[in-house]
Amino acid sequence: MKSKILALMLLFAAGTLGAQTKLTVEIRGIKEAKGQIMAAVFAENGFLKQPVDAKIVKIEGETASVVFDKIAAGDYAVAVFQDTNENYRLEQGENGIPTEPWGFSNNFVPKTGAPTFFDLKFAVKPDEETVETITLR
Repeated sequence: MKSKILALMLLFAAGTLGAQTKLTVEIRGIKEAKGQIMAAVFAENGFLKQPVDAKIVKIEGETASVVFDKIAAGDYAVAVFQDTNENYRLEQGENGIPTEPWGFSNNFVPKTGAPTFFDLKFAVKPDEETVETITLR
C-alpha cells in the first residue's frame, strides 16, 4: 500500500515539475541532400556533454526539421551537424575544425574555441511551440 501511494506521489510530482512543450529545430543551408542530421538539445547543466534529448533525421532535401515534443519549459541550447557519411560522428580535420556541416542555436559562430551555453541559449516557453532555425556552416 505504501509503495502505491509513493508511486502516485512521484507521478503527481513529475507532472507538476514542468509541463512539456514542443521544440522544432529547422535546419537550413543543406547543400547536398545526403546523410542525416544529428541534433542535440542541452540544458546549462550538461552543456555539450549530456543532452536533454537528441534525435537523428534523414536528409531528404535542402531543409530538415527535427521535432522534440517532450521538452520542459526553460533555457536550452542546440547543436546540429550533417552526418554526411552516416558514421554517427562529427568529422574533424587535423586542427579540430569540423569538416562536416554544423550549426548552433542563435546561428552562433564561435571565433575561437567552443561556444558557451550563454552564446547559444534561447527560451522554451510553457504551452507554446518554440521554433529555432539553424543555418549549417
